Amino acid sequence: MASGSRKKGAPKSAVSAARGSVAAKKQVPWGTISAVAAIVLLAATVFGYYYVASGDQRAQREREDSAEASFAPSRDNPDPSTDIEGVVTETYEGGAHVLPTERVAYDRTPPFGGPHDGVWAACIGTVYEQGVRTENMVHSLEHGAVWIAYNPEKVTGEDLETLKLRVEGKPYTMMSPYPGLDSPISLQSWGHQLKVDSVTDERIDQFIAALRRNPNTYPEVGASCDALGPGQFDPDNPPPFNAEPPGPDAKPMDYDGSDAARQMGRGQQPGGTTEG
Repeated sequence: MASGSRKKGAPKSAVSAARGSVAAKKQVPWGTISAVAAIVLLAATVFGYYYVASGDQRAQREREDSAEASFAPSRDNPDPSTDIEGVVTETYEGGAHVLPTERVAYDRTPPFGGPHDGVWAACIGTVYEQGVRTENMVHSLEHGAVWIAYNPEKVTGEDLETLKLRVEGKPYTMMSPYPGLDSPISLQSWGHQLKVDSVTDERIDQFIAALRRNPNTYPEVGASCDALGPGQFDPDNPPPFNAEPPGPDAKPMDYDGSDAARQMGRGQQPGGTTEG
């Protein structure tokens, strides 16, 4: 009997061992491990992205601080842009408005002064994804804004993101593509322009520091950069850029705005606002 008992016990032991081995294999949670690994990888990717982005933002703040230190306007130097190589200047009178259906035969491309639409483009750190009607953009320059225009065929990808850092969240600043632009980047403030080839050109930050809301260089000190509201300029659906030549009916650069004033009521914008 004892011998028979031992013989029966042997297979049970082998079966138990086999079952234990199978159970041990089933206890490895490969699905969970894969899911955790995917989450960790995603977290690392997201963290890496934001780390790089925050690093870019810190670097941009350092560039801005450096430019501010050297190119901020002062009593002794009311227009520091005169110290920036490549800046072009012109003298323009402000206040001449055209109707929304009219165009101006501007003397510069992009223009940086002269007659303009009676409604200004929003310039509260606004990045426009599509080109915007030039006459609206010029009005914003009259209010002290800096407009960064870029050739969408030459500035793309990481360069475009780098350029946006100069604008996003920055008051009295705006940016838009300008199809056909003869340089990769062109900066405008009222009566001033600078064209550069690279988004890393330090003169971009110098130009902004010298001219954004510089009370010595633009006509309407204290004017708003906010959109006017419903029925006026819509930053989410702005009037589009027109690449066609302005035509023979375009207003000349010496137009005084009198025709538009008579049609709208002197000193009054479409919609009733009186700010110029």
